[in-house]
Amino acid sequence: MKRIGIIGAGRLGASLAESLAEHGAEVLLIDQNREIIQEFSEFVTKAVEGDASNSRTLEDAGFQECDVVVVAIGSNLEGSIMATVNCKELGVPTVVAKANSDMHGKILKRVGADVVIYPNRDCAKRLARTLLSKGSVDLFEISDGFSIAEIDVPESLKNKTLAEAEVRKNFGVTVLCVRRLAEDPAQPRTIIIPTADEVIQPDDKLLVFGIDKKIDTIAQDT
Repeated sequence: MKRIGIIGAGRLGASLAESLAEHGAEVLLIDQNREIIQEFSEFVTKAVEGDASNSRTLEDAGFQECDVVVVAIGSNLEGSIMATVNCKELGVPTVVAKANSDMHGKILKRVGADVVIYPNRDCAKRLARTLLSKGSVDLFEISDGFSIAEIDVPESLKNKTLAEAEVRKNFGVTVLCVRRLAEDPAQPRTIIIPTADEVIQPDDKLLVFGIDKKIDTIAQDT
């Protein structure tokens, strides 16, 4: 199970912590509000009162051991930027940072954020599913319970045609397209609208449509 750090227990951070904890994830939470930290200490793995703009505070709390850290700080732009920088300097593999504007997002990307999310466009439950997925999943919710997602190729589909794999029958999702590595790795992936005879290569990315639970199932098979 991944160890996920969350910086800031506002609306996004709190909802994300709850969603991850419900799924049994190891969650490390830091916030400057003592009352909030005391409340969350009952159900997350570790809750720490502290200032994430201080690199030593994050290190003492153990954030350098996290697989993913979500910087969910709200209106404090300087704080979110410093927390992002600190996490990357501590060697956190993936830093997901919340942005309040396009400009804020550009700055976060420039200082090292691997993924930037916008609270009006991304929900905590969807982000929790993404973080907990064994494979690489990017979900786009299009209506309640239904999403389009980009996933790694499941083991059971590698080197098989879509007809052989019977994706819709076995997983209940539809493969919309395939993104395949170009001959030149520096070039963007090639988009393929697959036929039933298309052989799925191990390094492909699949864009699938279906019920969220079905997508979760196929993603866990990667």
